[in-house]
Amino acid sequence: MRVDLFDFVLPPERIALRPSRPRDTARMLVVPPDGAFRDLTVRHLPAMLRRGDVLIFNDTRVIPAQLEGRRGEARIGATLHKRLDMRRWQAFIRNAKRVREGDDIAFPAGVSAVAERRHEDGSWTLAFAGEEPVEHLLERAGQLPLPPYIAGKRPTDAADREDYQTIFANEKGAVAAPTAALHFTSELLTALDDAGIARETLTLHVGAGTFLPVKTEDTDAHRMHAEWGRIDGQTAERLNDARIAGGRLIAVGTTSLRLLESATDRVGTIRPFEGDTAIFITPGYRFRAVDGLMTNFHLPRSTLFMLVSALMGLERMQAAYAHAIESDYRFYSYGDASLLLPQ
Repeated sequence: MRVDLFDFVLPPERIALRPSRPRDTARMLVVPPDGAFRDLTVRHLPAMLRRGDVLIFNDTRVIPAQLEGRRGEARIGATLHKRLDMRRWQAFIRNAKRVREGDDIAFPAGVSAVAERRHEDGSWTLAFAGEEPVEHLLERAGQLPLPPYIAGKRPTDAADREDYQTIFANEKGAVAAPTAALHFTSELLTALDDAGIARETLTLHVGAGTFLPVKTEDTDAHRMHAEWGRIDGQTAERLNDARIAGGRLIAVGTTSLRLLESATDRVGTIRPFEGDTAIFITPGYRFRAVDGLMTNFHLPRSTLFMLVSALMGLERMQAAYAHAIESDYRFYSYGDASLLLPQ
Protein backbone atom coordinates (compact mmCIF):
# COMPACT_ATOMS: atom_id res chain seq x y z
CA MET A 1 0.00 0.00 0.00
CA ARG A 2 1.05 3.61 -0.52
CA VAL A 3 2.58 5.04 2.63
CA ASP A 4 1.03 8.46 2.02
CA LEU A 5 -2.41 6.92 2.69
CA PHE A 6 -1.40 6.86 6.35
CA ASP A 7 -0.44 10.52 6.55
CA PHE A 8 -2.32 13.16 8.53
CA VAL A 9 -1.63 16.63 9.90
CA LEU A 10 -1.10 16.84 13.65
CA PRO A 11 -0.88 20.27 15.30
CA PRO A 12 2.34 20.40 17.38
CA GLU A 13 0.43 21.45 20.48
CA ARG A 14 -1.32 18.05 20.50
CA ILE A 15 1.98 16.31 21.40
CA ALA A 16 2.04 15.57 25.15
CA LEU A 17 5.29 16.43 26.92
CA ARG A 18 4.16 15.14 30.33
CA PRO A 19 1.74 12.37 31.34
CA SER A 20 -1.63 12.91 32.96
CA ARG A 21 -1.61 12.86 36.75
CA PRO A 22 -2.88 10.58 38.15
CA ARG A 23 -2.07 8.35 35.21
CA ASP A 24 -5.54 6.82 34.89
CA THR A 25 -7.16 10.26 34.47
CA ALA A 26 -5.95 10.33 30.86
CA ARG A 27 -8.70 10.52 28.30
CA MET A 28 -9.70 7.41 26.37
CA LEU A 29 -11.40 7.37 22.97
CA VAL A 30 -13.48 4.23 22.52
CA VAL A 31 -13.63 3.19 18.87
CA PRO A 32 -16.26 0.54 18.05
CA PRO A 33 -16.40 -1.00 14.56
CA ASP A 34 -19.05 1.51 13.51
CA GLY A 35 -21.26 4.21 14.97
CA ALA A 36 -20.32 7.00 17.34
CA PHE A 37 -17.04 7.31 19.16
CA ARG A 38 -17.13 7.60 22.96
CA ASP A 39 -15.06 10.18 24.84
CA LEU A 40 -14.22 8.68 28.23
CA THR A 41 -11.22 8.37 30.57
CA VAL A 42 -9.00 5.41 31.29
CA ARG A 43 -10.83 4.96 34.59
CA HIS A 44 -13.86 3.86 32.55
CA LEU A 45 -11.96 0.87 31.14
CA PRO A 46 -13.51 -1.78 33.45
CA ALA A 47 -17.00 -0.77 32.27
CA MET A 48 -15.95 -1.10 28.62
CA LEU A 49 -14.87 -4.72 29.03
CA ARG A 50 -16.67 -7.96 29.93
CA ARG A 51 -16.15 -10.34 32.80
CA GLY A 52 -13.77 -13.01 31.55
CA ASP A 53 -11.88 -10.71 29.19
CA VAL A 54 -8.09 -10.69 29.53
CA LEU A 55 -5.79 -7.67 29.29
CA ILE A 56 -2.27 -8.56 28.13
CA PHE A 57 0.58 -6.28 29.24
CA ASN A 58 4.23 -6.02 28.27
CA ASP A 59 6.44 -6.23 31.39
CA THR A 60 9.62 -4.91 29.75
CA ARG A 61 11.59 -2.25 31.61
CA VAL A 62 13.26 0.70 29.90
CA ILE A 63 17.01 0.87 30.43
CA PRO A 64 19.18 4.05 30.27
CA ALA A 65 20.20 3.23 26.72
CA GLN A 66 21.04 6.75 25.50
CA LEU A 67 24.80 7.44 25.58
CA GLU A 68 26.77 10.56 24.77
CA GLY A 69 30.49 10.14 24.11
CA ARG A 70 33.48 11.03 21.96
CA ARG A 71 35.62 9.46 19.29
CA GLY A 72 38.68 11.66 19.55
CA GLU A 73 37.37 15.23 19.26
CA ALA A 74 34.10 14.17 17.60
CA ARG A 75 30.93 14.08 19.68
CA ILE A 76 29.12 10.77 19.20
CA GLY A 77 25.63 9.83 20.35
CA ALA A 78 24.48 6.22 20.65
CA THR A 79 21.03 4.77 21.27
CA LEU A 80 21.21 1.06 22.04
CA HIS A 81 18.61 -0.81 20.09
CA LYS A 82 18.94 -4.57 20.63
CA ARG A 83 21.16 -6.87 22.67
CA LEU A 84 23.24 -9.19 20.50
CA ASP A 85 25.13 -11.03 23.27
CA MET A 86 26.52 -10.37 26.74
CA ARG A 87 28.79 -7.50 25.64
CA ARG A 88 27.48 -6.44 22.23
CA TRP A 89 24.51 -4.24 21.41
CA GLN A 90 23.15 -3.00 18.13
CA ALA A 91 22.91 0.79 18.26
CA PHE A 92 21.89 3.79 16.21
CA ILE A 93 24.76 6.28 16.06
CA ARG A 94 24.47 10.06 15.81
CA ASN A 95 27.32 11.69 13.86
CA ALA A 96 28.11 8.24 12.45
CA LYS A 97 30.10 9.77 9.57
CA ARG A 98 32.89 10.35 12.12
CA VAL A 99 33.01 6.67 13.10
CA ARG A 100 34.97 3.88 11.41
CA GLU A 101 35.00 0.16 12.13
CA GLY A 102 37.41 -0.53 14.98
CA ASP A 103 37.13 2.94 16.53
CA ASP A 104 36.98 3.27 20.31
CA ILE A 105 34.16 5.47 21.62
CA ALA A 106 34.62 6.89 25.12
CA PHE A 107 31.48 7.47 27.21
CA PRO A 108 31.22 9.01 30.71
CA ALA A 109 32.18 7.22 33.94
CA GLY A 110 34.96 5.23 32.31
CA VAL A 111 32.63 3.35 29.95
CA SER A 112 33.91 2.61 26.44
CA ALA A 113 32.96 0.54 23.43
CA VAL A 114 34.42 -0.47 20.08
CA ALA A 115 32.41 0.26 16.94
CA GLU A 116 32.80 -3.22 15.50
CA ARG A 117 30.58 -3.27 12.43
CA ARG A 118 28.18 -1.09 10.48
CA HIS A 119 24.96 -2.78 9.37
CA GLU A 120 23.06 -2.27 6.12
CA ASP A 121 20.36 -0.26 7.92
CA GLY A 122 22.98 2.22 9.20
CA SER A 123 23.09 0.89 12.77
CA TRP A 124 26.29 -0.32 14.40
CA THR A 125 27.45 -3.16 16.63
CA LEU A 126 29.02 -1.72 19.79
CA ALA A 127 31.21 -4.06 21.86
CA PHE A 128 31.56 -2.77 25.43
CA ALA A 129 34.92 -3.08 27.15
CA GLY A 130 35.51 -4.85 30.46
CA GLU A 131 33.75 -7.62 32.34
CA GLU A 132 31.15 -5.63 34.29
CA PRO A 133 27.60 -6.31 33.04
CA VAL A 134 26.60 -3.80 30.37
CA GLU A 135 23.44 -2.96 32.33
CA HIS A 136 25.65 -1.73 35.20
CA LEU A 137 27.66 0.37 32.78
CA LEU A 138 24.49 1.96 31.44
CA GLU A 139 23.29 2.83 34.93
CA ARG A 140 26.50 4.86 35.35
CA ALA A 141 26.84 6.39 31.91
CA GLY A 142 23.45 6.28 30.19
CA GLN A 143 20.29 8.34 30.14
CA LEU A 144 16.66 7.36 29.67
CA PRO A 145 15.97 7.50 25.90
CA LEU A 146 12.85 9.66 25.65
CA PRO A 147 11.20 9.67 22.22
CA PRO A 148 12.63 12.31 19.86
CA TYR A 149 9.35 14.25 19.73
CA ILE A 150 9.70 14.83 23.50
CA ALA A 151 13.48 14.99 23.81
CA GLY A 152 13.59 17.60 21.05
CA LYS A 153 11.44 19.95 23.13
CA ARG A 154 12.78 19.48 26.66
CA PRO A 155 15.57 17.63 28.48
CA THR A 156 15.04 14.36 30.32
CA ASP A 157 14.64 14.99 34.06
CA ALA A 158 14.13 13.11 37.32
CA ALA A 159 10.36 12.82 36.83
CA ASP A 160 10.84 10.84 33.64
CA ARG A 161 12.61 8.04 35.53
CA GLU A 162 9.24 7.14 37.02
CA ASP A 163 6.87 8.53 34.40
CA TYR A 164 8.43 6.53 31.55
CA GLN A 165 8.14 3.15 33.30
CA THR A 166 4.91 1.19 33.51
CA ILE A 167 3.54 -0.31 36.71
CA PHE A 168 4.42 -3.72 35.19
CA ALA A 169 8.06 -2.89 34.31
CA ASN A 170 10.22 -5.79 35.43
CA GLU A 171 12.35 -7.33 32.68
CA LYS A 172 15.20 -4.96 31.76
CA GLY A 173 15.96 -4.50 28.08
CA ALA A 174 13.69 -1.98 26.35
CA VAL A 175 14.81 1.35 24.96
CA ALA A 176 11.24 2.61 24.66
CA ALA A 177 8.27 2.13 26.98
CA PRO A 178 5.17 0.14 26.04
CA THR A 179 3.27 3.37 26.44
CA ALA A 180 -0.36 2.18 26.56
CA ALA A 181 0.39 0.59 29.93
CA LEU A 182 1.66 3.91 31.33
CA HIS A 183 -1.98 4.74 32.11
CA PHE A 184 -2.44 1.97 34.68
CA THR A 185 -2.43 2.50 38.44
CA SER A 186 -2.91 0.15 41.39
CA GLU A 187 -6.41 1.62 41.87
CA LEU A 188 -7.33 0.82 38.26
CA LEU A 189 -5.99 -2.73 38.60
CA THR A 190 -8.19 -3.22 41.67
CA ALA A 191 -11.22 -1.98 39.73
CA LEU A 192 -10.41 -4.40 36.90
CA ASP A 193 -10.10 -7.26 39.38
CA ASP A 194 -13.48 -6.37 40.88
CA ALA A 195 -15.00 -6.39 37.37
CA GLY A 196 -13.68 -9.88 36.65
CA ILE A 197 -11.13 -8.73 34.08
CA ALA A 198 -8.06 -10.98 34.09
CA ARG A 199 -4.55 -9.89 33.16
CA GLU A 200 -1.43 -11.58 31.84
CA THR A 201 2.07 -10.38 31.01
CA LEU A 202 4.56 -11.14 28.29
CA THR A 203 7.92 -9.58 27.45
CA LEU A 204 8.90 -7.70 24.30
CA HIS A 205 11.98 -5.52 24.55
CA VAL A 206 10.95 -2.49 22.53
CA GLY A 207 13.74 -1.18 20.28
CA ALA A 208 14.58 2.31 19.06
CA GLY A 209 13.32 1.28 15.63
CA THR A 210 9.80 1.95 16.92
CA PHE A 211 10.47 5.69 16.41
CA LEU A 212 11.89 5.41 12.90
CA PRO A 213 9.69 6.84 10.13
CA VAL A 214 8.70 4.77 7.13
CA LYS A 215 10.89 6.25 4.41
CA THR A 216 9.69 4.10 1.51
CA GLU A 217 6.81 5.04 -0.76
CA ASP A 218 5.19 1.61 -0.49
CA THR A 219 4.71 -0.51 2.63
CA ASP A 220 6.05 -3.59 0.82
CA ALA A 221 9.51 -1.98 0.67
CA HIS A 222 9.74 -1.22 4.41
CA ARG A 223 11.73 -3.52 6.68
CA MET A 224 11.05 -3.69 10.40
CA HIS A 225 13.81 -3.94 12.99
CA ALA A 226 13.68 -7.20 14.94
CA GLU A 227 12.86 -7.15 18.65
CA TRP A 228 13.24 -9.94 21.20
CA GLY A 229 10.20 -11.32 22.98
CA ARG A 230 8.97 -14.18 25.13
CA ILE A 231 5.65 -15.81 26.04
CA ASP A 232 6.01 -18.77 28.40
CA GLY A 233 4.01 -21.96 28.10
CA GLN A 234 1.78 -21.38 31.12
CA THR A 235 0.80 -17.91 29.92
CA ALA A 236 0.01 -19.22 26.44
CA GLU A 237 -2.14 -21.98 27.95
CA ARG A 238 -4.12 -19.56 30.12
CA LEU A 239 -4.74 -17.24 27.16
CA ASN A 240 -5.98 -20.10 25.01
CA ASP A 241 -8.25 -21.32 27.83
CA ALA A 242 -9.69 -17.81 28.26
CA ARG A 243 -10.66 -17.64 24.58
CA ILE A 244 -12.21 -21.12 24.70
CA ALA A 245 -14.29 -19.92 27.66
CA GLY A 246 -15.54 -16.95 25.63
CA GLY A 247 -13.25 -14.23 26.93
CA ARG A 248 -11.71 -11.66 24.65
CA LEU A 249 -7.98 -11.05 24.52
CA ILE A 250 -7.33 -7.30 24.64
CA ALA A 251 -3.71 -6.35 24.01
CA VAL A 252 -2.49 -3.34 25.97
CA GLY A 253 -0.13 -1.72 23.51
CA THR A 254 1.01 -2.55 20.01
CA THR A 255 4.05 -4.36 21.41
CA SER A 256 1.85 -6.90 23.21
CA LEU A 257 -0.26 -7.28 20.09
CA ARG A 258 2.73 -7.86 17.79
CA LEU A 259 4.19 -10.54 20.03
CA LEU A 260 0.85 -12.30 20.45
CA GLU A 261 0.33 -12.38 16.70
CA SER A 262 3.90 -13.65 16.22
CA ALA A 263 3.25 -16.51 18.65
CA THR A 264 -0.11 -17.62 17.23
CA ASP A 265 -0.49 -20.37 14.64
CA ARG A 266 -2.85 -20.41 11.67
CA VAL A 267 -5.73 -21.92 13.59
CA GLY A 268 -5.52 -19.28 16.34
CA THR A 269 -3.66 -21.19 19.05
CA ILE A 270 -1.11 -19.14 20.98
CA ARG A 271 2.17 -21.05 21.32
CA PRO A 272 5.09 -20.49 23.69
CA PHE A 273 7.53 -18.10 22.02
CA GLU A 274 11.07 -16.93 22.64
CA GLY A 275 13.13 -15.12 20.05
CA ASP A 276 13.08 -12.25 17.57
CA THR A 277 10.03 -10.92 15.80
CA ALA A 278 9.95 -8.41 12.97
CA ILE A 279 6.25 -8.75 12.20
CA PHE A 280 4.88 -5.82 10.16
CA ILE A 281 1.09 -5.52 10.28
CA THR A 282 -0.68 -3.51 7.58
CA PRO A 283 -4.27 -3.47 6.24
CA GLY A 284 -5.17 -6.85 4.84
CA TYR A 285 -3.56 -8.72 7.72
CA ARG A 286 -5.77 -11.40 9.29
CA PHE A 287 -5.59 -11.16 13.07
CA ARG A 288 -5.38 -14.51 14.84
CA ALA A 289 -4.75 -13.75 18.52
CA VAL A 290 -6.34 -10.50 19.67
CA ASP A 291 -9.92 -9.29 19.93
CA GLY A 292 -9.12 -5.68 20.76
CA LEU A 293 -6.37 -3.20 21.50
CA MET A 294 -5.76 -0.39 23.96
CA THR A 295 -3.14 1.95 22.57
CA ASN A 296 -2.03 5.57 22.47
CA PHE A 297 -2.27 7.82 19.41
CA HIS A 298 0.52 7.28 16.90
CA LEU A 299 2.66 9.25 14.45
CA PRO A 300 1.61 9.94 10.86
CA ARG A 301 3.03 7.47 8.32
CA SER A 302 4.19 5.20 11.15
CA THR A 303 4.09 1.41 11.27
CA LEU A 304 1.90 1.73 14.38
CA PHE A 305 -0.76 3.80 12.63
CA MET A 306 -0.67 1.16 9.89
CA LEU A 307 -1.22 -1.52 12.53
CA VAL A 308 -4.29 0.13 14.06
CA SER A 309 -5.63 0.74 10.56
CA ALA A 310 -5.24 -2.97 9.86
CA LEU A 311 -7.26 -3.76 12.99
CA MET A 312 -10.10 -1.26 12.51
CA GLY A 313 -9.92 -0.22 8.84
CA LEU A 314 -8.09 2.77 7.43
CA GLU A 315 -11.14 4.98 6.98
CA ARG A 316 -12.35 4.22 10.49
CA MET A 317 -9.00 5.17 12.01
CA GLN A 318 -8.71 8.29 9.89
CA ALA A 319 -12.09 9.35 11.27
CA ALA A 320 -11.07 8.46 14.84
CA TYR A 321 -7.86 10.48 14.61
CA ALA A 322 -9.69 13.44 13.07
CA HIS A 323 -12.11 13.30 16.00
CA ALA A 324 -9.22 13.06 18.48
CA ILE A 325 -7.43 16.07 17.00
CA GLU A 326 -10.61 18.14 16.88
CA SER A 327 -11.41 17.14 20.48
CA ASP A 328 -7.98 18.10 21.83
CA TYR A 329 -6.75 14.62 22.70
CA ARG A 330 -3.07 14.45 23.65
CA PHE A 331 -0.88 12.37 21.31
CA TYR A 332 2.07 9.99 21.50
CA SER A 333 3.95 8.39 24.40
CA TYR A 334 2.73 10.62 27.24
CA GLY A 335 -0.62 11.23 25.60
CA ASP A 336 -4.14 9.85 25.88
CA ALA A 337 -5.41 6.38 25.04
CA SER A 338 -7.76 4.74 22.61
CA LEU A 339 -9.67 1.48 23.02
CA LEU A 340 -10.14 -0.24 19.67
CA LEU A 341 -12.83 -2.89 19.51
CA PRO A 342 -13.19 -4.43 16.04
CA GLN A 343 -16.20 -6.50 14.97
